[in-house]
Amino acid sequence: KETNRIQLPRNMIENSMFEEEPDVVDLAKEPCLHPLEPDEVEYEPRSSRLLVRGLGENEMDEDEEDYESSAKLLGMSFMNRSTGLRNNAAGYRQSSDGSCSVPSLRTMVVCAIVLVIAVSVIMVIYLLPKCTFTKEGCHKKNHTMELIYPLATNGKRFPWAKTRLPSNVVPLHYDLVLQPNLTTTKFAGSVQITVNVIQVTWNIILHSSGLNITKATLTSAGWNQAKPVAVLEYPIRDQIAVVAPDALLVGQNYTLIIDYSSNLSDTYYGFYKVSYKDEHAEKRWLAATQFEPLAARSAFPCFDEPAFKATFLIKIQRDEQHSALSNMPKNITIPVAAGIVQDEFSVSLKMSTYLVAFIVANLKNISKETNRTLVSIYAMPQKLGQVEHALDTAVKLLEFYQKYFHIEYPLQKLDLVAIPDFQAGAMENWGLITFRETTLLFDNKTSSAMDKKLVTAVIAHELAHQWFGNLVTMEWWNDLWLNEGFATFMEYFAMDRTFPELQTDEEFLKVRFKTMMKDSLNASHPISSAVQSSEQIEEMFDALSYIKGASLLLMLKKYIKHDSFQAGIENYLHNHSYGSTRSDDLWDSMNEVTILDNVKKLMKTWILQKGFPLVTVKRQGKSLHVQQERFLRSVESENWTSDASYLWHIPLSYTTNKCNPFLCPYAYLLDQKSATIELQEEVAWVKFNVDMNGYYIVHYAEDDWNALIDLLKNNLTALSAKDRAHLINNIFSLVGIGKVPLLKAFHLLDYLVKENHTAPISQALFQVNLIYDLVEKRGMQDLADRVEKLLRSKIDQQTWTDDGTISEREFRSTVLAFACSHHLGNCRTTATKLFEEWKASNGTKSLPTDVMKTVFTTGAKTDDGWEFLLSMYTSSVSEAEKHKMLEALASTEDVRKLIWLMQTSLEGDLIRAQELSHIIATVIQSLPGHLLAWDFVKENWEKLIRKFHLGSFAIQNIVTVSTFQFSTEAHLLEVKTFFESKSEKVSQLRCVKEKTQCHSVCVCALAIKKACELLLLQKPG
Repeated sequence: KETNRIQLPRNMIENSMFEEEPDVVDLAKEPCLHPLEPDEVEYEPRSSRLLVRGLGENEMDEDEEDYESSAKLLGMSFMNRSTGLRNNAAGYRQSSDGSCSVPSLRTMVVCAIVLVIAVSVIMVIYLLPKCTFTKEGCHKKNHTMELIYPLATNGKRFPWAKTRLPSNVVPLHYDLVLQPNLTTTKFAGSVQITVNVIQVTWNIILHSSGLNITKATLTSAGWNQAKPVAVLEYPIRDQIAVVAPDALLVGQNYTLIIDYSSNLSDTYYGFYKVSYKDEHAEKRWLAATQFEPLAARSAFPCFDEPAFKATFLIKIQRDEQHSALSNMPKNITIPVAAGIVQDEFSVSLKMSTYLVAFIVANLKNISKETNRTLVSIYAMPQKLGQVEHALDTAVKLLEFYQKYFHIEYPLQKLDLVAIPDFQAGAMENWGLITFRETTLLFDNKTSSAMDKKLVTAVIAHELAHQWFGNLVTMEWWNDLWLNEGFATFMEYFAMDRTFPELQTDEEFLKVRFKTMMKDSLNASHPISSAVQSSEQIEEMFDALSYIKGASLLLMLKKYIKHDSFQAGIENYLHNHSYGSTRSDDLWDSMNEVTILDNVKKLMKTWILQKGFPLVTVKRQGKSLHVQQERFLRSVESENWTSDASYLWHIPLSYTTNKCNPFLCPYAYLLDQKSATIELQEEVAWVKFNVDMNGYYIVHYAEDDWNALIDLLKNNLTALSAKDRAHLINNIFSLVGIGKVPLLKAFHLLDYLVKENHTAPISQALFQVNLIYDLVEKRGMQDLADRVEKLLRSKIDQQTWTDDGTISEREFRSTVLAFACSHHLGNCRTTATKLFEEWKASNGTKSLPTDVMKTVFTTGAKTDDGWEFLLSMYTSSVSEAEKHKMLEALASTEDVRKLIWLMQTSLEGDLIRAQELSHIIATVIQSLPGHLLAWDFVKENWEKLIRKFHLGSFAIQNIVTVSTFQFSTEAHLLEVKTFFESKSEKVSQLRCVKEKTQCHSVCVCALAIKKACELLLLQKPG
């Protein structure tokens, strides 16, 4: 048998597809080591699946057999064989003495003939190429070689069948030359990749997407000259295979040279083009990059996975009138042709491909040096006056991070660039951070206190990435939270230490509350989740990776104490600099510096499980009985995991009216379903999850809720502002799942007449807004009366100025926006007066920045006001002002105007497409708008997923906001039916699953509606 075995192709041997070649492969039993895409394989039922032995390349090209005849032959042979067996059984006759008689000669001849036919058929089945036999006959589509390897675009077998690249070849260095043409919007490129061979191979597998490869050669130190190589393309996975002329040997370095060309992208990914108006209102173009997570491959062939780190030498050929930026400082500029020069940048540090960046544009900058690093802010020339705040902020934060991590920023320069059309908030490219203009520019005349906080926060986040993500990078996208969770945590921590006047802990609290709403759905996911496809990877960029990741780090910091936490961070960064990590590497670093129980064991219960716990507390004398279960807003019969399978190790914190100042807050690790905590003495009240530093919701027994409500009314300062906000959030969350009556929640809110702090009032307004959005219109006015009674004094106390602390100014913006939105007090009268004065001055009169959006929104309610605002939008050079204007324009209830706004934004000329999700989020807040937005999304779905990648944050946001207001079974069915009609990829998006979980919206809404109806029967007293 062994001597007759067909020789396997060399790449099959190389990739170790089989330890021993099987005669017949049963895919129903054997796992597919190289899984294919669903549309590549047509599966038959297991009972009818019979696969023939895979053949070599030469046999694959021979003339095909007559499959239909073969199938008939096979069917006839089996029929004849079974018939013959029945007949032969009759030939064996039993003699009268009980012994078997000898079969006749005729019977023996028939048996021999049947046996020969059966053997012949088996040989045909065994040797016939390209055939899978089923009950229906021979199907040439399904043959073994396609089941193992996909086909390249030229019809040849592609020598790799996994989504992830093989590790037998690793990149060491890239020499990249690019020549973008901003007139033709095309670019040419050439890349030389030095690779090292880890395991002998004949193929180099790497990524390429949408590139027209014109030439490829391979060279080595042992070769006399470069050798041409064939390139196979498999665009479904953005992979190419370079087929070497000889075996590539272990330990040897080779240089792969590829010339190619492509178009500048008209999306927000890869190497893309941006149009803008210069200071003379002339249309200009620039080219910029956005590679994270999977778009470097669309700018140059590369090993586009985060663990494949290498160094980069980048050269940009450009028109003399433009300038170029990249990750590293510019070394030299030389002329290469008439009017064309080449900028060569220094060799980079070892980094991942998604961090590579380059920009070709006409930008201006201001700079400042700190600790031998030149920090520069770049913007359009007409907006250079808005970069001062960003420069000062970046310098302070860079100095803070270097001291806190005890690791110097390793590059000579740090550029922060405002891009006029940029989908993400910002991107942390090493040494060349790119921003939306609204997240980097600050205009003293039109930017509010919240605008300042936003700019500061985004800079803090991106600078933290220079260590968490750039210096140390997650190995694969399943652990994206290591990058984004850490950067988010450090963003708030650094701002609190560096700019305490911004009071960013309140903002961190607010986003944690919102993230827990998302995480309470069954469609949620663990922050460390297995991902393979591009859509799955894109979907990891969500609130859970960012905010939940940061929240868990905050909880860990409070549990192991700050000094141990900081030491653990230092260990982690020092041990893994210029390398790639998994979550366990972080926990191991923390374990080295803390005396507490195993950090890894504790934290795995949080990162590998979706959702979070509900801790129920019951006080009896000196005993506190606590138990945990999963907090779940919906219980879907399909794909639902029982609460019994969830167990977290929860670092509980709690305080009481008799808490010892030296020991408070108390701590207890709940690592079981339930436990009893013994107090030293009886207490009047107990509050768990102090300052909401833990990632869990607390439910109290009836008496304990009553005690806390009385405490707020009689001595609210006994609890911190964050604790008060936490109680408001918790009680409304429990109303949503039916554990607490809505009336009790409003009894708790009654204390707000004494509240003067932003965090609790903002949380109360957020919760009340949800009810406004969900209850029937007939109940709104009664509910508004009750809320107005609580807030009347707060509204009346506000002045329409920019006076006060950051917290007071933010509080003013929040309260007045709510009041005008719901016709409370004299808010609209005052706002209208201010708008008319501003309009009469043709927009030259200064408005208080903190109330500017409220004034614009009120003014846009009239046709004249809306048209004037639109004209001012098109001429304004302040992105902060334009952002407020756009939100006001989208708040109109004029259906034609709303349709025009969304369509114009999608087209991306007058209003940039980057604003579309924000426009939709505003449109849905009006009565006609929420159905209009959904209709717009349905009608333009294909355009949307072409402009914004499927699974991207933009698509997640558009899906979420366009269906946010839906609260009926009919709407749920419509949403579900629409997405299911598209494709499996679309229907399996997490954001789609979230919206098609009825209980997450519909049942919760109906429960609140019913509670509201009961509440509204009682007149506010």
